[in-house]
Amino acid sequence: MAVVAGVAGVAVAGAVAAGAEVSGIIVVGAAVLGACLGSFLNVCVERWPERRSVISPRSRCGGCDAPVRWFEMVPVLSYLMLRGRCSRCAVRLSVQYPLVEAGTALIWAGMAARWGAEAEAVRGAVFLTILLGIAVADARTYIIPDQFSLGGAVVGLALAPLAGGPGPGAAALGAVVGFVVMRLIAWLGRIAFGKDAMGGGDIKMMAMAGAFLGPAGVVLTLFAGALLGTVIFGPVSLRTGRLVPFGVFLALGAGVAYGWGDALVEWYLHDVLRLDPG
Repeated sequence: MAVVAGVAGVAVAGAVAAGAEVSGIIVVGAAVLGACLGSFLNVCVERWPERRSVISPRSRCGGCDAPVRWFEMVPVLSYLMLRGRCSRCAVRLSVQYPLVEAGTALIWAGMAARWGAEAEAVRGAVFLTILLGIAVADARTYIIPDQFSLGGAVVGLALAPLAGGPGPGAAALGAVVGFVVMRLIAWLGRIAFGKDAMGGGDIKMMAMAGAFLGPAGVVLTLFAGALLGTVIFGPVSLRTGRLVPFGVFLALGAGVAYGWGDALVEWYLHDVLRLDPG
């Protein structure tokens, strides 16, 4: 699952680049919390696109319908101990489960390593976790649930005043810009191709990204997402006719914008456009 590695890699690379020295207890604790959240994220990814509750019924084996027992739900470890198979019917379990759990653990550990006990560690980890959920859901079903997009936008606006956030005004403007720009692109695409060029989930997702990143982050997300989608999935789409799960690449683009946005803008202005301050 390249999408898991891509989004989780943002957190880890950011932590390495920052070179922060943080207590190992904080990082390990964040990793454990992230793994548990990743287990719940798997439930959200599977049920929300089908409009099912994530509260009930309890998780069951897809082969024999046996309920999953509590000791079979320990993130990553249970999958390894069960050797990737149901303990009752031996049907093979999806590798998505441990990968998402491990990816979310890396996200939270990476943010803790980069920011320590600062509020930005939580804000960044929440944002990247939402992006991971969007990427996996869109890759599996071509659906971005409103709980991730609209719900995520509400969370982004709520966390915006925290230290390290864009601030309430920039977050609100970013959400509006993300939604309006994507709506305009979708409208132009329909005129150009005579059919919908992107889904409504992509449009609402960009409102969420704007709430976390601000308006400048929206622009960088769109550029990075379009570039990654064209390079990675474009040849596959041309050869097979498969639709591009654009949400996957918007999620990767938003992760890039979060992790390296300021550095990329500075590089573009100074090294490409040769615009020096002052």
